[in-house]
Amino acid sequence: MTRLLLASASPARRATLASAGIDPLVVVSSVDEPAVLAAAAERFGTLEPADAVLVLAQAKVEDVARAIAAGTPEELADADDLVLLGCDSMLELDGEVLGRPADAGDAVRRWHAMRGRTGVLHTGHWVVDERATPDEGGVGTRGTLGATSSTVVHFADLSDEEVAAYVATGEPLAVAGSFTVDGLGGPFVERIEGDHHGVVGVSLPLLRELLGEIGVSIPSLWRTA
Repeated sequence: MTRLLLASASPARRATLASAGIDPLVVVSSVDEPAVLAAAAERFGTLEPADAVLVLAQAKVEDVARAIAAGTPEELADADDLVLLGCDSMLELDGEVLGRPADAGDAVRRWHAMRGRTGVLHTGHWVVDERATPDEGGVGTRGTLGATSSTVVHFADLSDEEVAAYVATGEPLAVAGSFTVDGLGGPFVERIEGDHHGVVGVSLPLLRELLGEIGVSIPSLWRTA
């Protein structure tokens, strides 16, 4: 039986998968994101936001794959039924890329720039098939592939008081772009153009397509209990 492993600490991503009937294993990567992006820029030149999140998603999932191969966590060291998923999200606004805010003041400044405006939320997805291959007695492909989900987000024109109150909750400090659509920030997003799940952190339709490329169906991952 194939098991999905999420290489992310994001509770929103885990909850999104759970709502779709999938209870993933979770192992968090230890990737130095600025270092990864700097190395990619040196190799490929300036990265577009849609490419940057894909580079980070790949780096995260490959970091976890190496950790598992090295025996961490110990209970997965001999697993031969895992498909790994890495994700990363950024908001693009006026050509600037916004990850998580540095602090509350940064979040306030961002919301003053975002309110009444439109941005694009990019979420990179990278899948690594770690299942045993037919030669090893399994059905895996050892495939590795990825793609980016990009969704247009229209923000409401918040008052200064609303911005301050929202930032004071702490929620914007923990997420890319300083907002959520599935939490307290929901009323501050007027509409989106694209996949709602991609804004939350993992695009379920895109995940289905990627898994299909390695012969894994979404129903095969549904919880059975």
